[in-house]
Amino acid sequence: MRKLDDRGGPAQPLLIVNGLRKHFPLKRPMLDAGPRPVVRAVDEVSFSLPKGGTLGVVGESGCGKSTTARLLMHLVEPDAGDVIFDGEAVGRHDGLSVRQMRRQMQMVFQDSYASLNPRLTILETIAFGPVAHGTPLRQARAAAADLLARVGLDPVQFQRRYPHELSGGQRQRVNIARALALGPRLLILDEAVSALDKSVEAQVLNLLAELKEQFDLTYLFISHDLNVVHYISDEVMVMYLGKVVEIGPVETIYGDARHPYTRALLASRPSMDPDRRTNEAPIQGDPPNPIDPPSGCRFRTRCAFAEAVCAGAEPRLATGAAEGHLVACHMNDPASGHGRARLAA
Repeated sequence: MRKLDDRGGPAQPLLIVNGLRKHFPLKRPMLDAGPRPVVRAVDEVSFSLPKGGTLGVVGESGCGKSTTARLLMHLVEPDAGDVIFDGEAVGRHDGLSVRQMRRQMQMVFQDSYASLNPRLTILETIAFGPVAHGTPLRQARAAAADLLARVGLDPVQFQRRYPHELSGGQRQRVNIARALALGPRLLILDEAVSALDKSVEAQVLNLLAELKEQFDLTYLFISHDLNVVHYISDEVMVMYLGKVVEIGPVETIYGDARHPYTRALLASRPSMDPDRRTNEAPIQGDPPNPIDPPSGCRFRTRCAFAEAVCAGAEPRLATGAAEGHLVACHMNDPASGHGRARLAA
């Protein structure tokens, strides 16, 4: 059954992002008349997210995952790029306003305590958004109590409590309930389970899977835990220094990754097998300065396969091992001139 607000049908992606960019300006050094330095947090990021799917976003700290999420929510204004939600451009006079978009796109943050107002009870916290959007208070509170039950918290026991009276897992369930209060179609989960211990993390992941089916949701799931991303995602997007370096179906990425950075990330996963011990770091060195990133491929300064072409030209996202699999690496492009391109192809 199609939702009433499903304008484009199931074939149209729920979210399309084209050329998203955000550079944060820094103070110009004293007596320096040159151009003002900027931190290139997100640089020309493009992807699409199908309805009902889950896109996992992975990468090292500082690669631009969380900034991308905040740009999508317009918590930070992008410098360039288009965000198209179910066929309508967000923020344009002839498209979807940011307020309208936020009714359909909500975000769950990593810090479950800082995300909640310590002066509001749990019921008031969940009902706050709908009331602000015009829902009568009694109706909003009744819906909030129902959502508490759906996320596994007894309304009678929890609705009058305050955030400091809850555990981390309980607070994150409240954050999920609050995000669902406006009836969104897309949830952005920014490290939503990373601060939880493993048993609680598993419970919350199972809850997210159940809610996805109940409410017909689409997820953008940001995490540094590659095992969790493998479990919950349909597709995976790998970011490095503000760029998308690889994107594709989860089994393709985990079974036949083509970018050296993705392979290194996967190799860094801890293993319980004593015969598969890691004796040396899969990636050498630290990420470059985002103020002055390397020319060409931004990963070349840490890549064991870097050649002159990697410094001279930026690799384009090209078809990889399967349909829907894109890789930004000269070794994946037979026409790039890289010495290993034929072997990789």
